[in-house]
Amino acid sequence: MLAPSGDQYEISAGGYRAVVTESGGTLRVLEHEGRPLLDGFPEDEMAAGGRGQQLVPWPNRLRDGAWTFGGHDLQLPLSEPARHNASHGLVRWAAWSVEEHTPRSVALTYRLMAQTGYPWTLDLHVVYDLSADGLTVTQSATNLAAEPAPYASGAHPYLAVGPGPVDGWELTLPAATRLLVDDRLLPVGRVDVDGTAYDFRIARPIRDVGFDDGFTDLVRDDEGTATVVVTDRATGRGVALWVDGQHRWLQVFSADDVPGTARRSLAVEPMTAPADAFHSGTDLVVLEPGGDFSASWGIRAL
Repeated sequence: MLAPSGDQYEISAGGYRAVVTESGGTLRVLEHEGRPLLDGFPEDEMAAGGRGQQLVPWPNRLRDGAWTFGGHDLQLPLSEPARHNASHGLVRWAAWSVEEHTPRSVALTYRLMAQTGYPWTLDLHVVYDLSADGLTVTQSATNLAAEPAPYASGAHPYLAVGPGPVDGWELTLPAATRLLVDDRLLPVGRVDVDGTAYDFRIARPIRDVGFDDGFTDLVRDDEGTATVVVTDRATGRGVALWVDGQHRWLQVFSADDVPGTARRSLAVEPMTAPADAFHSGTDLVVLEPGGDFSASWGIRAL
């Protein structure tokens, strides 16, 4: 019998172990010295709630799935019908092919063919690499079409420092601005986090704060890296997720409205562009014919 997420590709190095799946090129497991760093999913189940999936060629939501680019009037399938949105791209469930699999890394590829709603062909590539410094993930795209192609990327890991709930965990979120959304979770503005319940620039307990929010204006180190940290003060365990300069946005999600997994873990989603970027153009990458784009993020134990 084949697992619902297809073939499983295990890698390990420096005390870390990860499992990546054929379906979606998804990160199903990440552990350090046997301790889970992610709230993933079992091998005999499908990914739920976007767990570990890649969000390409757009992350988050697109209003009505309808948009215009380069003279094309386009309509994408409404993958979030309850809110009438197209959500999280086109490759979450696709079968990715292994390009290289070594003991410590795995590289997968997928050719996203031109289709209704997205009439450009892209070669997509993802590399998962483990070392003593943790996991590094690099997502890349090359435009094979004859016209410029709009593009953004994201990913959907759920960080975990124990069984939850997240209320007692401490969060450091280096973001100065929060995206305001309507009841369809689509952007309507921005607000400074200063003085609000969403200011986690200095580490503090999450308590009862609920998240399904995009954040930007990230505070970065001298190398341009922004780092989110989640810790359990009771056990001293922690996990950090970092993003490079190509990632200008982080979506944080505590799944308060999801029965069975509500507040069990904290999704911290690296994104190169915010929700509805195909409409707003905010931080959208335009790949020229033959052009490519790469962005990296990673996770390490603390």
